[in-house]
Amino acid sequence: MHLASCLRQAATLSSLGLLLAALPAVAAERELPAPVRAALRQAQIPESALVVRVEPLAPARASPPRLSWRAEEVVNPASLMKLYTTGAALTSLGPAWTWSTPIYTTGPLEGGVLQGDLVIVGRGDPSLTLERIWLLLRQVRARGVREIRGDIVLDGSAFAPGEGDPGDFDGERLRPYNVRPDALLLNFKAVNLSFQPEPARGVARVSADPPLPGLPHEITVPLAAGDCGDWRGALRLDTSDPTRWRLAGAYPAACGEKSWPLAYADARAYNARLLEPMWREVGGALTGRVREGTTPPGAILLTEFASPPLAAVVRDINKYSNNVMAQQLFLSLPLAAPGAEPPATPAAARALVQAEVQQRSGCEPPSVIVDNGSGLSRQSRSSAACLAAWLQALAAEPIWSELESSLPLTGVDGTTRRPGRQWGTALGRAHLKTGSLRDAIGLAGSVLGTSGRRYVLVAVINHPNAQAGRPALDALVQWTADDAAPAREMSRGREPEGARPQ
Repeated sequence: MHLASCLRQAATLSSLGLLLAALPAVAAERELPAPVRAALRQAQIPESALVVRVEPLAPARASPPRLSWRAEEVVNPASLMKLYTTGAALTSLGPAWTWSTPIYTTGPLEGGVLQGDLVIVGRGDPSLTLERIWLLLRQVRARGVREIRGDIVLDGSAFAPGEGDPGDFDGERLRPYNVRPDALLLNFKAVNLSFQPEPARGVARVSADPPLPGLPHEITVPLAAGDCGDWRGALRLDTSDPTRWRLAGAYPAACGEKSWPLAYADARAYNARLLEPMWREVGGALTGRVREGTTPPGAILLTEFASPPLAAVVRDINKYSNNVMAQQLFLSLPLAAPGAEPPATPAAARALVQAEVQQRSGCEPPSVIVDNGSGLSRQSRSSAACLAAWLQALAAEPIWSELESSLPLTGVDGTTRRPGRQWGTALGRAHLKTGSLRDAIGLAGSVLGTSGRRYVLVAVINHPNAQAGRPALDALVQWTADDAAPAREMSRGREPEGARPQ
């Protein structure tokens, strides 16, 4: 193609792009789409329980919203609050930022023998899973430490001590999502019970990972007939003695292999019980014990263990709605602020995120109320309009691609890949964070319409029967994605039939 032809084609495409950008995506709706209303009726949820904002994604932000339904009403958005936490973290710290876990010694290291304590200082890293703890200990070994003639001291003083009981939120203190934040959070303080049926023996083998002292290890429970159903209800787990769990009942053979993740009953003792055998597994010797403590003056830095980049952690938080990781990130923000001194407090984290949200979106309390950063709260609040404004502000930032890609892709991965959800034309066309509490569900993120236009969508239901409202939210996502016909009619210079003026 000649240069002149290329220039004429580029000019034509540029003019067409400007023309399309100037057109509204569709006329603003004054009532909910019919499929959404029908799904709400089926779920016996009133339309007043739903708040919605659907609008063109920046840079077409000046266009009117496609749908705004009770969007200024303040509701509990459940885990959609993680969008405020992770967005504030990405904008203030950058996607390549990492946590550092310093490791100190309190005595000389001679011939592989440490004449003193080894001090591991937590700074909030939420990624210290079993595999990464192993790498941390291997890094200590690589620095020449073979034997510790003192103690392994665990310093978690960078976070202020937590208040209350893990079961305060919903009475389920053994649920992994109720684990409290900890500056030195090892393996989420969790235990995974694995069940493997052996039909020939009529039993299921049960093992715990990690195999902490006193936990079930290669024990058995009888197999039971019938369907899988509420298989956990058929078992009786006694954790009254954290050092000696007991398991009774029967396991349905129809279940096949299953896992039961649990929070460790004695959270304060978890780190020590986990770390001592792991240190020995990597070839280390220990004369003393593993205990909690603080870093003494004059301690010498041995090494620092780095986390994965923030963008990778944000992906885990948002794809799988990890509450513990979100709260770890939330409390890490004030620690990372210039001139900050530990311990980090929830109040400092709330103030930081609230200020970031107000600066970028213009929203402030009571339209947005940040509590613990995860959404696992009865006090968190946001309007659909404010969350949409926050996403629009982030969409104009270089970090937007990192945040957007951290959200589940509808029907493909993360929390949107669940049996029974009907995404229709929206399958794989939307990046949406999910939120769910007993009486609140929601979706928020971006949707790619079949016309090629992109939208911000925020939708939340607050109602005692909210969990039955998922089909209504799914119908709303499909309606947002299925915008090709209105866009074609707009491009011909006329409004689509049935369009309502704003």
